[in-house]
Amino acid sequence: MRCSLLRPDPAQRGRLEEIRDNLIARIAEAEREGWLGEVEGLKVSLAGAEEKLRQLDRGHGQHAAVDLGIPTTRGDR
Repeated sequence: MRCSLLRPDPAQRGRLEEIRDNLIARIAEAEREGWLGEVEGLKVSLAGAEEKLRQLDRGHGQHAAVDLGIPTTRGDR
């Protein structure tokens, strides 16, 4: 969840939503119990899960070709 380089698979959206919902429940439990360090760590993971879902919404989970242009040699300049 926390890795910014990880690109989620659109087929795993349901699983990401389950993880997000579980993190929300775990944060509520940790806050009730006064586990402040746990709350902070879970919030970081929740932010990561929510970002992965936003990536899917923006379509970043799809692979597309990128035009890199035609390379030139130094003599071509």
